[in-house]
Amino acid sequence: MQQTRHSGPRHIGTRGSPLALYQANWVRDLLAEHDPETDWRIRILKTSGDRIQGELKDFGGKGLFTRELEEALLDGRIDVAVHSMKDVPTVGHDRLVIPALLPREDPRDAFISVKHDSIDALPDGALVGSASLRRRAQLAALRPDIRFCLLRGNVHTRLKKLESEVCDATFLAVAGLNRLGEGARITQAVPTDLMLPAPAQGVVGIETRRDEDGLRETMKRLNDPVSEMAITCERAFLRALDGSCRTPIAALADPVGTQLGFRGEVLAKDGSLRFSSVETGDVETVGEAYDFGYTLGEALRVEIDGRITFDD
Repeated sequence: MQQTRHSGPRHIGTRGSPLALYQANWVRDLLAEHDPETDWRIRILKTSGDRIQGELKDFGGKGLFTRELEEALLDGRIDVAVHSMKDVPTVGHDRLVIPALLPREDPRDAFISVKHDSIDALPDGALVGSASLRRRAQLAALRPDIRFCLLRGNVHTRLKKLESEVCDATFLAVAGLNRLGEGARITQAVPTDLMLPAPAQGVVGIETRRDEDGLRETMKRLNDPVSEMAITCERAFLRALDGSCRTPIAALADPVGTQLGFRGEVLAKDGSLRFSSVETGDVETVGEAYDFGYTLGEALRVEIDGRITFDD
């Protein structure tokens, strides 16, 4: 049966931060190439995560950055939502679907300081600003002498606070800095064997309503198969661990042909315990990538055996 064409503009929902707007405009440009007859417009929505000043974990976790966008999708105010995939909960709404993952940017963390050249160069007792439990735990494991303070806000806000010397250093995602043209601000791109990134870091996802077949098919044209394999595996690992921003969990998958290399880890919040998974498997389909990541997550949970508390 032939699809009935939607009349009127289609709205792309996004948060209002400079990085979120960059990503939404990127999606709009791609959609304009693939479906030039549609009038694609950006609609900015304020999310709970943007309004909260304290620790995200105390208010429900990273889903605060996606909840309002998903509600706008469900009630028809927007037709497409653009997300940083590391902020998207692993269990979604059954009426919504993510049919496209865009090509991954550099997944590494960026160490940024106006006074020190690297993590190793930080003096004893240095103060590092971060809102990420994962980054804090990983850094505490590397440097138990480091002190932490809460540093939140969009990329430019955090960079300005760092310049005001509220702390000695901070961490941001290399991907976000590159997309904003701020790559020159990176003091050290941290090797992944030193600090493994958050699951799905560096990937933009596009979400829409499951029952809109035509719109879903349009989104699928933008999907990057390599990103899909990697992020499916990483998010399955996270889901098996019931992970959220309340537990320091990291993961990185690297698809090469039918081989999928994977590294994942779970840490105690103070960095005192660290459990790792390093495996390579033959994976040919997205379903197999999911099973691979989920199985590794389950195995690591068994190995941890209650020694790290999840999502308390």
